[in-house]
Amino acid sequence: MSHIRSRHRSRGVLPGAGLTSGGLTRRGLLGAGGALALGALISACGGESGNGSGSGGGAWTFTDDRGTKVGVKARPERVVGYVGTAAALYDFGVDRQLVGVFGPTRLRVGRPDPQAGNLPVDRLEVIGNAFGEFNIEKYAALRPDLLVDNMFIQNELFYVPAESKDKIFALAPSAAIAAGAVALPRPIERTAALAAALGADLKSAKVTAAKARFDKAAEAVRAAAEANAGLKVLAASTSPDLFYASSPGKNTDLIYLKELGVDLIVPDKVGQDGYFEELSWENAGKYKADVIMLDSRTQALQPKDLGSKPSWKDLPAVKAGQVVPWQPEPRFSYEGGAPILEALATSIKSAKKTG
Repeated sequence: MSHIRSRHRSRGVLPGAGLTSGGLTRRGLLGAGGALALGALISACGGESGNGSGSGGGAWTFTDDRGTKVGVKARPERVVGYVGTAAALYDFGVDRQLVGVFGPTRLRVGRPDPQAGNLPVDRLEVIGNAFGEFNIEKYAALRPDLLVDNMFIQNELFYVPAESKDKIFALAPSAAIAAGAVALPRPIERTAALAAALGADLKSAKVTAAKARFDKAAEAVRAAAEANAGLKVLAASTSPDLFYASSPGKNTDLIYLKELGVDLIVPDKVGQDGYFEELSWENAGKYKADVIMLDSRTQALQPKDLGSKPSWKDLPAVKAGQVVPWQPEPRFSYEGGAPILEALATSIKSAKKTG
């Protein structure tokens, strides 16, 4: 994960993902709604659990996206997770089992980081709030039954420091959700499968309503892209020294948007992991975009920070006032994904071509 780590340290975009899921067709996926359809999706994704109850009455297993069959004596009751993974599980109904998180959880002013979603941050132990921070002593003290995380690069758990991963993995089994080179619905489905294995009720009104909203939002993006055909969109992030052009061949949400018909610009010189192309600020205008989706996370520079960059002001999308927030690391739940799609559909529908 060295490439991603260096990107994070330079305050740039972190990875997303790519391909369509399993044998499910795009239309079939978008048209599936309600509890029965959601249950079918989970089964198709291969999530599994043993006969354990919430009180730990039997063996528990889950096959994660490394192909690892995680097995413990009883359903995990004390779960620690990367903040984005934990937030998505919480949206699906996993609550009391969550005891600790790591990754961007609290802002400097003390409020929850947007990546924490709806998590009850105040009752969770934060064992690391930034990249490279993972307090093993605090983690051990939580007596974890399971570590959950997203995986943007195969077999590398996000925000788990490579130099101490062996010590961390020795304390509890781990389950990873693939979030690189898969389209947005796939990690949502897999997170739902893990949530169900942990005892969440995917037939609840909250979850089925969120899925219906997500499906409706996806169709709104498709309709907006069709109505405004030819509109060029670039996903990007910025740091003091570099402008990052992100690839819809790797980032999970971008691949899905491309499937929905959004005309996303494809950088031609992406780095070794395939997520983005690094451009000097002098070359920030290499790709002519009508709309720029700009990384809105706390570690990335925002439009208010870019006033000193003449090349930023000269970009056609900036001149046209067509810069919209982008979350390169979406929360992998229907509840987390729906507002993102809704906002983008609105932006695409109202945007004007600049050329």
